[in-house]
Amino acid sequence: MTYSNTSEQQINQDIELQKQPNQRVILMVFIALIVAMLLSSLDQTIFSTALPTIVGELGGVNHQIWVTTAYICAATIVMPIYGKLGDLMGHKWLFMISLSLFVIGSIIGAFAHDMFALVAARAIQGSGGGGLMILSQSIIAQLVPVRQRSKYMGVMGAVFGFSAVLGPIIGGWLTDGPGWRWLFLMNIPIGLFVISIAFILLKNPVPLVNKPKLDVLGIVTMSVCVTSIVLVCSWGGSQYAWTSPIILSLVLIAVLSTFAFIYVESKAKEPIIPLSLFLDRNFNLATFTGLCIAISMFGTIAYMPSYLQMVSQLNATQAGFLLLTMVGGLIMTSICMGIVASKTGHYRWMPIASTLIVAGALLLLSSVTVSTSLVLIGVYLFLLGVGIGCGFQILVLIVQNAFPLSEVGTATAANNFFREIGATLGSAIIGSIFTSNLMSEFSNNRELETIDIHSITPLFVIQLPKQLQMMVGVAYNHALMPIFVYIIPVMGIACLAAFYIKEKPLDNSRRTPS
Repeated sequence: MTYSNTSEQQINQDIELQKQPNQRVILMVFIALIVAMLLSSLDQTIFSTALPTIVGELGGVNHQIWVTTAYICAATIVMPIYGKLGDLMGHKWLFMISLSLFVIGSIIGAFAHDMFALVAARAIQGSGGGGLMILSQSIIAQLVPVRQRSKYMGVMGAVFGFSAVLGPIIGGWLTDGPGWRWLFLMNIPIGLFVISIAFILLKNPVPLVNKPKLDVLGIVTMSVCVTSIVLVCSWGGSQYAWTSPIILSLVLIAVLSTFAFIYVESKAKEPIIPLSLFLDRNFNLATFTGLCIAISMFGTIAYMPSYLQMVSQLNATQAGFLLLTMVGGLIMTSICMGIVASKTGHYRWMPIASTLIVAGALLLLSSVTVSTSLVLIGVYLFLLGVGIGCGFQILVLIVQNAFPLSEVGTATAANNFFREIGATLGSAIIGSIFTSNLMSEFSNNRELETIDIHSITPLFVIQLPKQLQMMVGVAYNHALMPIFVYIIPVMGIACLAAFYIKEKPLDNSRRTPS
């Protein structure tokens, strides 16, 4: 990546970045960053259990999918933008702006009286939340040497995984308790507190450019591409058939806008995702491996709760708590891997181990039957979490370690951008195959073919005769569990990619080696 007439500013920035803040300041800032990252990550999943209540109060059932889609779409689009601007201008004010947008969106959502206002609020939240996820990791890169950074990145990875499962649990608890508007209201005081911490403690390095030139065409083409992909993943197989004109048109738009984006970025002076990133082997391999792991993680998180409710007849909260076994494994290994990488400087084996353990856990999950005990399912989920934790956040560190500190924000944003795409694709692909399998299972059973699978609920299943309950459970088992076998080859390819990652030394200074 090149900058015009910025060599002197870049030298000044690197010198200033190497002024080590004291450990107390780093700890306080890190806590604030963790809280900000937790808020943004929670809001990706926290509304899943609250939607039926919200729709019942505000109406607009045909727009409910946009409550989640608007947030994910906005967050994914802004990630590379925040990453690029952070490298050019510094992260402090961008972090405060993203937090302010998140709080403003929360205020609008808390007082929304129709679905249009609610969806708009979620889009505003996403435009701030995407920045929080990226800038939190970039600010740590600004404060901490890369060798020591692995410990902090391990905790961030644990928080990210924890929030993905905790979101639906908190969403259900608040909705059943004080009400769904508290899903927004709780963000306001916490967000204002983190803004004050950032204002007092964060410092902005010397900007590389005083007036950065926005890559407008890059932002437009990327927005069209991301929106098309997210809509295909959200609507395909549910709102519309995969072969419907709308879905096929969106696929075509996604393909054309991708080529347009690549062309625009090759000509832009300050591209939001510089094509030069893809010249680095470690960036390509680590980003691809992270995308594959995201497919496994979010595909499992998305559909295992439904399986547990339908087959094991757990309620939503109990199903969520069982998934915490996966989070336990993720937190344990994510933090431990960060400490090991910091102490030894060796990390290349971690993504390899991650993909192998995830593949093994998926194989074990594919063997689950309707009679498998919840304890054993919990053990399998724990192993899946162990595998994810081994490599998920270390892969971000590998990307950061491949570039100079002045480009870390852009590289981190690009890596997270593709990880978010992987999460969206994972949920959509597994969901599509699962729905297709389930329809086939129900249509091939004379006693189940009269049941509408699009309106079936756990409460409906519990009220069925025992024999039909068992049939429904078997149908769900046969529809979901074989899919985990299909993901294993994906993890095999990811393992091969991870094997070719080059282990570059983790520098103990704050200037990331190039």
